[in-house]
Amino acid sequence: MYRVPSRRKHRVTAKGPNLIPILDAVFIFIFFLLMSASFIKIYEIPSDVPIVSDSEPPSNKKPLALTLIFERDGLILRRGVPAQTVGTFGKDRNGDYDLVALRARLIRLKKTYTNEKTIIFEPRIDVEYEKLVQVMDAVRMLKKTDEALFIKDKDGVETKVKELFSNIVFGNIQG
Repeated sequence: MYRVPSRRKHRVTAKGPNLIPILDAVFIFIFFLLMSASFIKIYEIPSDVPIVSDSEPPSNKKPLALTLIFERDGLILRRGVPAQTVGTFGKDRNGDYDLVALRARLIRLKKTYTNEKTIIFEPRIDVEYEKLVQVMDAVRMLKKTDEALFIKDKDGVETKVKELFSNIVFGNIQG
């Protein structure tokens, strides 16, 4: 009589991989992400893309068309449809823009055009992100130390202007 081969006698069933450690790691990772998400604040500086429109602006009001051009040696501020240079603002020794003079010029323009909120940024050079944000902050916000500006609302009540030119539109960003 023949003996039964040991291979048939002791069948080994294949076990699946042990997924418990992997699932533990995934749940700990998800828990960590959920807990850390509440401590992170992400800030967004709003800016718009130029929009093409067929409608004409009101004929009784000339558009301000305020444009700030970033050049290698400084900033150029222009206004109007045939662009007229309103001011040029150079850089200091550290390479920072003269934001104090820029703000002073923008406040003078805001006194004349109190309802205008749009400014167009035209970078003709590569601008560092931090310098761009500094210029955007100087253009957007009125500080508490700045001269107070007032506009009349629909009811004729004067309200204080809280922002300079808050609607920033980027033009020529691929040029």
